[in-house]
Amino acid sequence: MKNILSYCSIACIFVTASFASSCSDLELNESTYSSKELQFSDFAHVKQVMTNVYGYLQSGFLAVGGTTMLDCASDDAVYASYPDPVRVFHDGSWNPVNTIDDVWGRMYSAIRAANYLIENCPEDFPDCSYNDDYSRNKAQLVKYPWEAKALRAYFHAELLKRYGNIIIADRTYSPEEVNSLPQSSFDEAAEWIANELEEASKNLPDNYSGDYFAEIGRATRGFALAARARVLLYAASPLNNPSGDKKKWARAAAAAKDMIDANAKSNTYALQNFTKGMHTESRTVIFMIRENASNAFEGANFPIGYEGGNSGMCPSLNLVEAFDMKDGSVFDPVADADALLDPSRRDPRLGAYVLSNGDTFKEETLETFWGGRNGQPLANATPTSFYLKKFVIEKTSFTTGSIRTYSHIYPLYRLSEVYLNYAEALFEASGNAEFTGTLEGVNYTMSAREALNKVRAAYTMPEVPSSPAGEFRSRLRNERRVELCFEGHRFWDVRRWKIASECNRIYGLSITRDSDEICHAEKVLVAERVWNDKMYRYPISDAELHKNTGLTQNEGW
Repeated sequence: MKNILSYCSIACIFVTASFASSCSDLELNESTYSSKELQFSDFAHVKQVMTNVYGYLQSGFLAVGGTTMLDCASDDAVYASYPDPVRVFHDGSWNPVNTIDDVWGRMYSAIRAANYLIENCPEDFPDCSYNDDYSRNKAQLVKYPWEAKALRAYFHAELLKRYGNIIIADRTYSPEEVNSLPQSSFDEAAEWIANELEEASKNLPDNYSGDYFAEIGRATRGFALAARARVLLYAASPLNNPSGDKKKWARAAAAAKDMIDANAKSNTYALQNFTKGMHTESRTVIFMIRENASNAFEGANFPIGYEGGNSGMCPSLNLVEAFDMKDGSVFDPVADADALLDPSRRDPRLGAYVLSNGDTFKEETLETFWGGRNGQPLANATPTSFYLKKFVIEKTSFTTGSIRTYSHIYPLYRLSEVYLNYAEALFEASGNAEFTGTLEGVNYTMSAREALNKVRAAYTMPEVPSSPAGEFRSRLRNERRVELCFEGHRFWDVRRWKIASECNRIYGLSITRDSDEICHAEKVLVAERVWNDKMYRYPISDAELHKNTGLTQNEGW
């Protein structure tokens, strides 16, 4: 099968590098293209233009400084190697001049590329009607504008969650217009994005398995519906819904239900055990980026002490303690202390996602205790005693003469997230984890607790029992943290819930081994990060403010 997103890990294949970030990020400068007439002259050239739009999608594997994942900037992990590209996220030094994760230019370039295709894509090439592949090429061509619309909405959503008030670029703008466009409010932008995704969902297929080209990684109905559900969940969350308007939660619940119901009809996706499908086309993945074969991710995250290893992202004790006991009870760091480093007694996701002292990795025992082959005081050794396992392909080899590399899959949307979105939104809308019935004109037959437990069932984890509202919210948020760890969610979740100030103390274990080779672990504070509430939104860079004097800087910056 061909893979359209195999192009995503390289530079844009059709547009020159200067296109990515010009002084007018909303302006379409056709000089960066070859002739428009040529680009839309036949099926093959239009496909190249469409592929360029997909090329703006970003994998999260090396999203920060081309080195590590955004999760390192959350309380789920710390970065061990030097120099530390994550430091600026949490040392209080970022500002409109020294920005972080600044995607403003890239996303508007992506939006501009999508608009270019939408506005110029022909409906047909009748002169090609006698070609053998005419029918299948035309069938693919008519989907392109809808794929581009779904991606355009996604790119806007990436801006929205960072900056709050953004410019809606729903068409190509002239040079005279581009630097005087006004911002829309968060609610206005979220509404526009949700409507665009809803419209696209009605015109996209459930999958492309019947397509002659059988390409994976293209925008589908599931992608559009899942993206819509997430946008509306964010819009209903405390950061963006300070009044606690339950109608916003109800709308988010309905959007997640739309995706779940559509999938029940198409049977395209399934709630599967993701620990067994992280490196394949798992049916729990709705939309992904498949990267070309490489050992870069392993080089960034193999433990110190292994050939090619640089430690990189190291899970925190905060995260490790979030995994339940195998019997479904909440982990108690005092009562269950002897099970802390024993994955066999914990939620099976812990052993699949995190490497702990004593685990076997590449046929060797991991030693993260002080003086161990993978522990401090070795330079760049993990400060938490844990190393990353999720998405790391253990068979990767850096040995000269037997180097082995593998393709990696980074999920942007998974079905389990949709179920967790549904559970959260329905619970917050109804105030009851057991609620079923009609809410704002929509009938719900699955309760929030049932949705949560369907995710746990994929790992044969016992159900979360009935509980008071506050306790259920805690279990729900914890399940989200565990199920979606290292997929870029925690960083945004603590912001939309407005709990980031409670998540700035990062803990690890200091492990020592005595003369009898018995290890002793002590909880230690690894980092205490700077937090200011203005950090709930990114600042718009001074450079952009100077280009467009109509832009308003976010509060506090």
